[in-house]
Amino acid sequence: MATGWAPEGAVQEQIDASVESAVERARSRMPVGESLTHCEDCEEEIPLGRRQAVPGVRCCVKCQSLRDEEDARTSMYNRRGSKDSQLK
Repeated sequence: MATGWAPEGAVQEQIDASVESAVERARSRMPVGESLTHCEDCEEEIPLGRRQAVPGVRCCVKCQSLRDEEDARTSMYNRRGSKDSQLK
């Protein structure tokens, strides 16, 4: 595949780095430890079923949904610059 000035394999390296970054981010966000009984954001009680289903849970469903929406808006940026700057 012709990539202009990019070295051979640069496109695959960029893809691999993006995937690795996403996996690392997901792993770092996984809850660990004992679940809280009350949400750390709104202090509402977290239902027992949720605490048992998601070990290490820290938020109620409503607050977790808000966090997930915010994260979705700010994630998946390219640390290495734009595609055009990498491949020309």
